[in-house]
Amino acid sequence: MERDDVLIAQARTWLAEDPDPDTREELARLIDAGDTAELAARFAGTLQFGTAGLRGELGAGPMRMNRSVVIRAAAGLAAYLKKQGHTGGTVVIGYDARYKSADFALDTAAVMVGAGLKAALLPKPLPTPVLAFAIRHLGAVAGIEVTASHNPPRDNGYKVYLGDGSQIVPPADAEIAAEIAAVASLDDVPRPSAGWETLRYEDVVGAYLERTDAVLTGGSARDVRVVYTPMHGVGRDVLTAAFERAGFPAPTVVAAQAEPDPDFPTVVFPNPEEPGAMDLAFATAREARPDIVIANDPDADRCAVAVPDQDSPEGWRMLRGDEVGALLATHLVHKNARGTFTTTIVSSSLLSRIAAASTGTPYTETLTGFKWLARVDGLRYAYEEALGYCVDPEGVRDKDGITAALLVAELAAELKESGRTLSDLLDDLAVEHGLHATDQLSVRVQDLSLIADAMRRLREQPPTVLAGLHITSAEDLAKGTESLPPTDGLRYHLAGDESGTVSAARVIVRPSGTEPKIKCYLEVVVPVADAAALADARAKAAEVLASIKTDLSKAAGI
Repeated sequence: MERDDVLIAQARTWLAEDPDPDTREELARLIDAGDTAELAARFAGTLQFGTAGLRGELGAGPMRMNRSVVIRAAAGLAAYLKKQGHTGGTVVIGYDARYKSADFALDTAAVMVGAGLKAALLPKPLPTPVLAFAIRHLGAVAGIEVTASHNPPRDNGYKVYLGDGSQIVPPADAEIAAEIAAVASLDDVPRPSAGWETLRYEDVVGAYLERTDAVLTGGSARDVRVVYTPMHGVGRDVLTAAFERAGFPAPTVVAAQAEPDPDFPTVVFPNPEEPGAMDLAFATAREARPDIVIANDPDADRCAVAVPDQDSPEGWRMLRGDEVGALLATHLVHKNARGTFTTTIVSSSLLSRIAAASTGTPYTETLTGFKWLARVDGLRYAYEEALGYCVDPEGVRDKDGITAALLVAELAAELKESGRTLSDLLDDLAVEHGLHATDQLSVRVQDLSLIADAMRRLREQPPTVLAGLHITSAEDLAKGTESLPPTDGLRYHLAGDESGTVSAARVIVRPSGTEPKIKCYLEVVVPVADAAALADARAKAAEVLASIKTDLSKAAGI
């Protein structure tokens, strides 16, 4: 049989099992048109289940996100849970407002019940942190959130948590993937039409909102004016309810982005970090004149913050995740928080300085992602530079854009009460610990082989100098370290310059785990004598970061 005939046969077999009329129609059109190029892309393999669960473009076929793929994933997860001794346990299922999210959630509930587990379905599209909270609150054995977070509109995803409320890590991912691969046919997967519980909104969201009280200090300042955007996602109702419950003034919500909309019509990418994504929020802020701007990503597990900046054309400046991470850490230290502070290897080293200056605050680093951060013993606070913050690990063992927003608002209100701002506190930290300036070189690709080529080039011909700074150590993280398991990444530590205007620098290069990107994380540390020296320090840091970007781009061929 010729290759095209084999491909058509595969597609017809898949079509016969597909329970979704939309993807059945789509696949039938491709078969009838004899579009073997597109079919080859759809049937080049299977969408791989890993530590991020599943994430991909919606469409028909095993290389796309669809009901057939989700049913297999749910069946594999159910088989894994039963082998772990969780037969009869409860699996909580949440979902966002993207296309097909509700369908994927219902399919998952049916599969769990059919496998002899109990299923509890969240009542409507809700933030991912509510799902992460519900797992621990209900004593569930696992949880699933159907979301593609801040990916483009065409994508959807399937994020898996185990009973401790944290995301899966190896070897669980490989063991679940093996069970998924063992599903021969959808006909072998029982899917009853009922039997799961749909949780009451008042119960699950009410319990989550009660827990948010633990984040704030009773009687602390609340006078802060906020412009807020949920970025067409599901965060608005829960965040505004949390702000009202806490006694903050009601945020001014960006009207054009207030309602959940799977098309994300006002942004190219629904990610506050992407260029242009905050334009409407800044326009609203220029009219409302708030103290700060807060944004969630579409599933509200991330929190972005912007502050007034008269030197910016927009009048506002987005704080980097590392800056918000340092602000929240400082605030928690002042609140006498006890426990381990942690961040990832790609985040700023400033957190280590803040922890070291606070008596009795342990500090650790993990690989990238909250699946690792959430597992730190004695965890009290964790953040990652990609706008993810865990400020209440006993409630939500994952990043939570709602509670992070509450804590930012409390800090801004306390500073405002004393005539100061978030920017003033960042200046204080720079003078005390040195200016820790960070930046990213992030390249999105269509051809994933370009990422592998760049990583190989750097391994075979590693740079020795970047921006005139000598590389003092180069680590291939694929080999692992004493404290880190293996991961595909490279880490370079750079010496300071001879004049002492730069004390150190660091570069980490890695493929993104959730998007077709290669990411390079840069940090430069510049000593600051006093507040008067801050402008020169920032200019020097920007100059060195730009030079590192240029040299690294050449070395990696990106």
